[in-house]
Formats: sequence, C-alpha cells, structure tokens
Amino acid sequence: MIKIVLVAGPLDSSKSYEYHNFLKPLEKMGHYVIPFDFVTLMHSHGREKMNQKLLTLVEEHLPDIVLFVPHTDELIPDIVDKISGYTITLGYLFDDTWRIEYSRFWAQHFNFVTSSDINGIRKFREIGCANVIYSPFACNTDVYCKRNLPKIYDVTFVGQYHPHREWYINCLRKVGIEVHAWGLGWPSGMINSEDMIDIFNQSRINLNLSNCVSWDLRYLITPFRPIKSTLRAWRQVLHSIRRKDMKTWEMVKGRYYEINACGGFQLCHYAEGLEHMYSIGEEIVIYASPEDIIEKIRYFLKHEDERDFIAQRGYLRTQSHHTMEKRFQNIFEYFGSINMNLPNREVT
Repeated sequence: MIKIVLVAGPLDSSKSYEYHNFLKPLEKMGHYVIPFDFVTLMHSHGREKMNQKLLTLVEEHLPDIVLFVPHTDELIPDIVDKISGYTITLGYLFDDTWRIEYSRFWAQHFNFVTSSDINGIRKFREIGCANVIYSPFACNTDVYCKRNLPKIYDVTFVGQYHPHREWYINCLRKVGIEVHAWGLGWPSGMINSEDMIDIFNQSRINLNLSNCVSWDLRYLITPFRPIKSTLRAWRQVLHSIRRKDMKTWEMVKGRYYEINACGGFQLCHYAEGLEHMYSIGEEIVIYASPEDIIEKIRYFLKHEDERDFIAQRGYLRTQSHHTMEKRFQNIFEYFGSINMNLPNREVT
C-alpha cells in the first residue's frame, strides 16, 4: 500500500472528474489516499494559505507520493520545490500537447510529470527534461459502463459548442441526418454525467468531433452561418499564428475511452497515437472529412451487426487496457523500475 497525498479538486463532489478518475481508482487499488482539495481550500483561505496548509500536511504525514492535478496557477513553485525535498512529487499534466509553456514550466518543479502526448517524452527530452512519464488518458470504468438501454437515437454528440463542431453537424443536417447535440453552448444545453452515460448507451452512433483550430477553407468561408461563429473561427486561426498555447491539433482525450467504456459505437476524428490505443476500423471508426463522415454514418446505420461488433471490441479493449487503475499501476511500476522507494507501509 502506498501513502498518497492527492492534490486535486474538487474532491468533495461525485460530479468531479478528479473524484471519479483519481480519488476513487486509487482507493480501489488499496492505497491510502489523503485528499487535499486545493480548489475548495483556495476559495475559502486564498492561494498563499492554501499552499502553506499543503506543505504542513506533507510535513505531518510524510507520504510516499504527492500527486498533483493542477489547473492553472494555484500552486506556488517554491512550496512545490520544498515538498519535492520531502517525497516524490508527480504532476499529472493534461493537454501538454498544446499547453506547452505551462507544462515545461512545471516540469522543472515536480520530480516527475506525466504527458498524455504520444510524442511527449521526446518533446520534453529535447528541452532537457528527462523526468517525464507517458500516461495517456483513460476512464473510470465503474462510472462509464454498459447500462443495457434500448437504442433511441441514431446519431448524437455530447460536448461543448465549437464552430468547427457546429459546421460538421450542419453538414450532416443538410443531407437529412439528424444529430442530437448536448453541451455548453448548444440549444439543448448542458446535461449531467448520468444523462451523458445514458446517451452513450442509447445511441447507435456516438460522434466525437474535433474542437481544435481548423484552416479548412470550406469551414472558414461557410455561407449562411451566424456572423459570431465565423468571427470566432477566424479569430482562432489568427491567434494560433501568434500564440503557442492554441489548440491546433488533436490529442487522444478522455472522451475516446468514455464512449467505448459504455459499449457505444464511436465515430471520431483522428488524433495522433489513437492507433496505439484502439484498432482503427475494428474497435473504433474515424472520419476524415464531411463527405467521409456522411458516408460512414449512412453505412453503419444500415449495418447493425458490424456496428455492434466494433462497439463490443472497443468496449473490451477499454476494460482490459484503458482504466485509470491501469494508468496508475504503470506509473508506480515505472517508479519501481528506476529504484524509487515506494515502501509498503503500515498505515494507522
């Protein structure tokens, strides 16, 4: 058993990503987890005092690992440096594919950081950081699971509004393919995680649409589109020329695993490294263009057996390879392989 201080937040809500994908899997593995909800504590005490409380907690408990899941600038680098002198510090970094400066900064303060980028280790080593562990996204399969619900939707999408996503959905609707969409910014509005999991189960085809900056001229000059959407699309392109932290290419995010963990058939955009996670065409299906996605939707709506076969294979792959427990197990095994001391302590 490993004693872990989990610095994440929020951790007091069953609706929290960190609660489901960090706290619960680590506890399920049998580790002794001391939660430190920096979000709640910072709101109530402020940044400086929250960081001091964290340092005091570490000094009192002397954990084997302090696992950080930072968001923006909540942590004070000097405090993290002090904690790194007491124990192993691990920064679980998301989106390092495009949050480049942020990730590189924190790699200098944690003993180790994770990268979800298939090329992350190489990229970090090119700037002199050798303390990087490849750890792709995954999901909590106790939460994202099959519910054996009847199929009531042909095609659905769950995710935040983005003009690129809107363009694809409008392309589908123009040829008579109805798409039900939920999420922040869509007319149907946001839904809770329970409803989202139901939808993954109830859909014949679950779309996973890109929300990165796109230079496709057909998208940028689409006629009869709201001016606000067009301006946003062009603004993102212009910003991406000047800024390094714009999302200009896709990565294999959690949604790939979440849909498949529910046994849903998934039609998604390609992200580099996806072929290492799933067998494309056999466990997940990708689209390359509006014409391609239209053709594949029409095909798979007609071929139920093939659709269900792919969905089942994607489900089995997720269960066997892409759980959060597997990700943490790989990280702890890596520490063991480089002779980092993770003792089996008796915790009282």
